[in-house]
Amino acid sequence: MATIQIRGKGNLTIPARVRKKYGLAEGDLFSLIDLGEGCLLLARGVSQVEKFGDRVAQIMAHENVSEAEMLKALEEERERFYRERYVKR
Repeated sequence: MATIQIRGKGNLTIPARVRKKYGLAEGDLFSLIDLGEGCLLLARGVSQVEKFGDRVAQIMAHENVSEAEMLKALEEERERFYRERYVKR
């Protein structure tokens, strides 16, 4: 376990031994995931889930689709998929 400290402008310094172990370098991107109750996870790379969520939000805004409409459409699609895949005729 390593201890890190928040410095001016919110900068964090990752200890040299950790950077060396994982080949981390200046400019590498990380995702900060809030696990709740003050527990944070720092994961290397950009979260694909977050990227996808952002893209969905952009499309919804462009198409003027509300969250309620999207959730309703997802539920309908899930029902259709279930019927096609698992309900024997």
